Amino acid sequence: MLVYGDHAERVDPRRRLAEVGAAAGRLLPHERLTDLFVDAAGLAQGIADADFVLAGEDRPRPAEAALLAWLTLLAERLLQSWDQGQVGGSAEPLPDLADLPSEVTIKLAEGYAFYALRPEAFGLAARQLHLSSEPRVIGLRSIGTGLACMAAAALRAPPPVTLRPIGDPFDRRLSLADDLATALLDGGPHFVVVDEGPGLSGSSLGGTADWLEDHDVAPDRIAFLPGHAGALGPEARARHRERWEKAQRPVVTLDEPRRSWIEALVGPLTGWEDLSGGQWRSSWSAADADWPAVDPMWERRKFLASTAGDAWLVKWAGLGRSAAAKLRLAEQLRDFLPDTTGLTHGWLVTRWHDDAVPTRPRLDELTAYLKARAALPAAQPGACPQTLVEMVRRNALPDWSPDIARFAPRPVVTDNRMAAHEWLRLPGDRLLKADALDHHQGHDLIGCQDIAWDVAGAAVELDLAADEVEQLRSRLDVSPALLDFYRIAYRAFRLGAHRMSAASLAYWTEEQRRHAAAADLHAAALAAVDPVEHAGHVA
Repeated sequence: MLVYGDHAERVDPRRRLAEVGAAAGRLLPHERLTDLFVDAAGLAQGIADADFVLAGEDRPRPAEAALLAWLTLLAERLLQSWDQGQVGGSAEPLPDLADLPSEVTIKLAEGYAFYALRPEAFGLAARQLHLSSEPRVIGLRSIGTGLACMAAAALRAPPPVTLRPIGDPFDRRLSLADDLATALLDGGPHFVVVDEGPGLSGSSLGGTADWLEDHDVAPDRIAFLPGHAGALGPEARARHRERWEKAQRPVVTLDEPRRSWIEALVGPLTGWEDLSGGQWRSSWSAADADWPAVDPMWERRKFLASTAGDAWLVKWAGLGRSAAAKLRLAEQLRDFLPDTTGLTHGWLVTRWHDDAVPTRPRLDELTAYLKARAALPAAQPGACPQTLVEMVRRNALPDWSPDIARFAPRPVVTDNRMAAHEWLRLPGDRLLKADALDHHQGHDLIGCQDIAWDVAGAAVELDLAADEVEQLRSRLDVSPALLDFYRIAYRAFRLGAHRMSAASLAYWTEEQRRHAAAADLHAAALAAVDPVEHAGHVA
């Protein structure tokens, strides 16, 4: 199945450096200091990867090294602030960086964006390591860039080296220049390999350790700082799995907000309930037979906070620019969403309506909502039509050959999740979209699409009649051919997502059943598609 994808932004490094430098030297609150760290770490990753593309291997990079040294100092300040109760702090002035490329690609750091991962957690975990010699920290790009600086700060080690494992996702390898390899191995250090994984295979972490062992580093001088305490995924190699079970790999979890952060926005709390991993569904419907399928790995952390007479949803929005963008989007779509109270330390707080009931949006309401989204041009477009064709072929229709040359999609900030269970109605007849800020920038390949993608999603998820689909298409001025194309692509994407979740939820039998049933519905609809039609058609 082809489901996952990377999101990235292309930026002028000098402009981003100026933005980061403008905040350096000032006393900042802890959450702003964190955002500065995330921004600068992304820039360091972009500079390193631009040189990697140029050279075809990792090699010494003076500009990156200078920025990593500055980041390690900033990580020390950030960790001190955390220890002292998030009092904040300041960053040193930025070093002068020469020989920067004209453009770099900064990849979205998935742990910060989706999985409630905080950089401070890696500093706290690093303090638990027992090392036999001087530490040498290796950060695996992308997110490992900043996390390695945090580990180096906690260990009082030199600034880290960052590496980019490449190759098949289940068989990542390193490519190092000889001078970097010699410097990395010199002195017999205890290596600390840092990344947010492991995922399905853990091959980035495993492949890095393979390289070290193949260069005569003893296994007991290789430690890991991963993002979770679980075992390697089902695609892991036996060598990697055996090493993983024996290695030092401490984990500190900071994936729940401190109550004081939330009380600063809503007042004293009287209740607190974890709604993550689909636990919210009992509030949506008491009948679990009606519950939609969820994948706990895909869901963002969320909690229900209660105050005297009110309730609030506290949901992970991310760190850095992506979280700030969601706060702006909540303001732009405020007529359709629960009221937003604020953003604190990566957590978005919105009003929870106990009196809201599941509903089906009326066509005029659906039109108004999608028109509002269609007015929000995308800064970063999502998957192009050719990528969507490749996804459809991989997931469902290997011979599908639509004529995509005639399409001219206009990417906007689409919803990407028009699911029936996400529409609620208040007693005064106001319609709410419960989850509207995340899915255009989710951990998948879709991203921002033409508004026709949401029309297709509504047609599928809300089971719209043919005349309703046509009215919605006409009101939003959507191309009929593009809509047909997207309806097939939407079903193929959802089919892939459900099948992948069903395969990975080995100990969640009932959840597997829900995903398998949902996948079967999409598969049945796709079975009617003529693969040689220019665009095809599917209900």
